[in-house]
Amino acid sequence: MKAALGGWVDMHLHLTDPAFQGEEAAVLARAWAAGVQWVVTSGTDLESSQRAVALARRFPGRVWATVGFHPHEAGQWTEASEAALEGLAGDPHVVAIGEIGLDFHYTFAPRDVQEAVFRRQLRLARRLSLPVVIHSREATAETLAVLREEMPVEGVLHCFTGDPELAQGGLELGLFLSVGGMLTFKKMEALREAVATLPRDRICLETDAPYLAPVPYRGKRNEPAWVVESGKALADLWGVDPDEAAAVTAANARRLFPRVAEWERSREGT
Repeated sequence: MKAALGGWVDMHLHLTDPAFQGEEAAVLARAWAAGVQWVVTSGTDLESSQRAVALARRFPGRVWATVGFHPHEAGQWTEASEAALEGLAGDPHVVAIGEIGLDFHYTFAPRDVQEAVFRRQLRLARRLSLPVVIHSREATAETLAVLREEMPVEGVLHCFTGDPELAQGGLELGLFLSVGGMLTFKKMEALREAVATLPRDRICLETDAPYLAPVPYRGKRNEPAWVVESGKALADLWGVDPDEAAAVTAANARRLFPRVAEWERSREGT
């Protein structure tokens, strides 16, 4: 079967979240029906990373996985964690190390612990030649400082909320930025204005499901099918047809995650 290249891409969600337990296949079926080509489910600790890989194996070519420790879970990190992640990352269904980064809004882990774990995972990604999926909340200066010190880094700043310092710093480092449901929120005009100024070849789409459902589903459990709503909002900002926004952001996602592009090339003509 020849690999299809059309459709939307949800480059960041959490299919291993308890909100989806037992419903993964149905949720994905709705996404495929809505025109989503493939998705990336992100790990947040060792257990969820293992389950993300299992899901990717279950739906090869349609579900991909990232493995990593979210800053909220940085306190779980042990000396054995790096070896465990490295083992998981060797699976061909794993496309990145993530979700990793810094979150100073909450204090689930001390800041120094978050930073140490962030650095360890950035170095792991570099050693494995994998991109990273970065979480940064109320930690812009610190996140950028770590990234600059740990260069070279390839990856994406997920759930971009409009912070101009983060956007400029991320673009200077060669990173992608990903936007989702907040792009549709009435009060997020500043985000829309910021996104409109970003280079189109550096923008990806995500849902962050089950969180941050877009209008008209706000307040409900988010689903990968609804990346289409954020995509339509992005198309409106760009003044293009939704199909063009889908094509551009999907192409960006393929550049972000080379393992996906390699798999698709291997399927051409088969």
